[in-house]
Amino acid sequence: MSAQRDLLRFITCGSVDDGKSTLIGRLLHECGLIFDDTLAALSRDSRRHGTTGADIDFALLLDGLEAERQQGITIDVAYRYFATPRRSFIVADTPGHEQYTRNMATGASTASLAIILIDASKGLLPQSKRHSLICALLGIRQIVLAVNKMDLIGFDATRYTAIVDAYRDFAAKLDFTDITAIPLSARMGDNVTSASGNMRWYQGPSLLQHLEEVDVLSDEAAKPFRFPVQWVNRPDANFRGYAGTVVSGHIKTGQKIRVASSGGHVQVQRIVTADGDLLEANAGQAVTLTLADEIDIARGDMLVAPEAPPEIADQFAADILWLGAEPMLPGRDYLLRIAQDWTQARVTSLRHGIDVNTGNHVAARTLQINDLGLCHLATLKPIAFDKYSENQATGAFILVDRFTHETVAAGMIRHALRRASNIQRADFTIGRTARAERNGQRPLLLWFTGLSGSGKSTIADLVEQALFAAGRHCYSLDGDNLRHGLCRDLGFTAADRVENIRRAGEVAKLMMDAGLIVLASFISPFRADRQMLRELVGAEDFLEIHVDASLETCIARDPKGLYAKAKAGLIPNFTGISSPYEAPAQPDIHLKTDEFTAAHCAEQVLHMLRAKGIAC
Repeated sequence: MSAQRDLLRFITCGSVDDGKSTLIGRLLHECGLIFDDTLAALSRDSRRHGTTGADIDFALLLDGLEAERQQGITIDVAYRYFATPRRSFIVADTPGHEQYTRNMATGASTASLAIILIDASKGLLPQSKRHSLICALLGIRQIVLAVNKMDLIGFDATRYTAIVDAYRDFAAKLDFTDITAIPLSARMGDNVTSASGNMRWYQGPSLLQHLEEVDVLSDEAAKPFRFPVQWVNRPDANFRGYAGTVVSGHIKTGQKIRVASSGGHVQVQRIVTADGDLLEANAGQAVTLTLADEIDIARGDMLVAPEAPPEIADQFAADILWLGAEPMLPGRDYLLRIAQDWTQARVTSLRHGIDVNTGNHVAARTLQINDLGLCHLATLKPIAFDKYSENQATGAFILVDRFTHETVAAGMIRHALRRASNIQRADFTIGRTARAERNGQRPLLLWFTGLSGSGKSTIADLVEQALFAAGRHCYSLDGDNLRHGLCRDLGFTAADRVENIRRAGEVAKLMMDAGLIVLASFISPFRADRQMLRELVGAEDFLEIHVDASLETCIARDPKGLYAKAKAGLIPNFTGISSPYEAPAQPDIHLKTDEFTAAHCAEQVLHMLRAKGIAC
């Protein structure tokens, strides 16, 4: 019987204290799925941690963390498996607090149906709207609107109808195929598994009846074959297999497949599992494929159906749910993982944010934690993907901070972005190498970074004077000077600072192509942006020079009077006062200007240049 039942994955979500854990605990209890010893332990825990007086607090069945029980909230995602004679279920009980939105998104990523709970005594709250938006972005199309705690409003049908109407108005633009509203009292058991005698005006199904009958059959098997290679299995010289999971479609021995990235075609020879070879593998099965011919395939490659290949592109539009504590900054580089493939990626632009209360598009320059927005991204190499609306397994990705390795965003690809066909890079006969040989020098970027008042521009000027006197071709780029022209449209927010450094880096790169030694003096407070510069111009041609003076020293100098204004609140986002400075971890040169003179520090830079063969 178990093998014949289909499986429904669903989540519970909504705002804090709407009764999500209580509902699932009550559902399990009503289905007779809580063992006697567990029920006895739950009764004891209810007396210690419960919020329902002498009654059993069924929320404690899912809120297993000590912090959850002490605070009476859900923090982590709690998964529970249960079954009835008609269907098997996996439910993810997700947290309601805004700070745990990433946990909710994790639970929603594998669900086919969402139960959105609303406290009848509070009505529709922003977090319920946010969760609904996330469900829609993650491809959930079946919604149960569970209006809970009806006992607190005396089972009032008018109040219930008003809440349902308000939610339907909000959700009208979210592309849900079905919204089934059910009035509940999870604590009392009304309409959880059977009809409530307190709400005879409601003629619809109970929650369990609806979950057993709703049609959410997965169509993964009907989608084109997709097999991201997780591991190249090479135990000896006689065996080479490609291990992974069939995320959609199916594959048979003897069938022709294609390597998405290279376009190479090859025939499947064997489908290997720990229990022996198979003739066919379907979506969800983890297998190892051996191929009839030797072909270059590595971890991260995707094996696909030749007649229905995925898109290959290095630019695309995607819906982004930002999860990082630090804001999303267009122009900054992140690591992107899609299926089993990793690459470097950049958010090139934020097209618009999404208002969680209305679902409307709003102007935005960055995304804060738990914000939603439509972004354009560019990857270092072309990647294989499907539109998320067509295949969630190959259309979803995450962004990872390159320094902290924290997952900072979840993304859903909408479509590829096509480069304008009439814009191509022009190649000239005379390039950087020829100009460097004519100038008799090696182009370099000397990047002076440090707090305002640390002495960056002063030291750079002394170094440039020495280089110029020695006949070197050089030019100084200064942060203040660029803000009078090229960057005059930028402010000092984190997003503007990233764009400021990106523009300065592009200018420096052009100057290096002209064969120049470029001396750039910028506060450049973020490590990620300085790393971006290193990769832009080439690590071998980039020298990071940390001009280091304590904040107290810089404040005492205050050559431009900026610290005084910043401390008075007249200059927002000022580095060192109201905005952070991330000092270089391993600079090429560390100049301590509160211990040594500017002339001494300049001589240190010149000494390093001489060691690199540059006469000065």
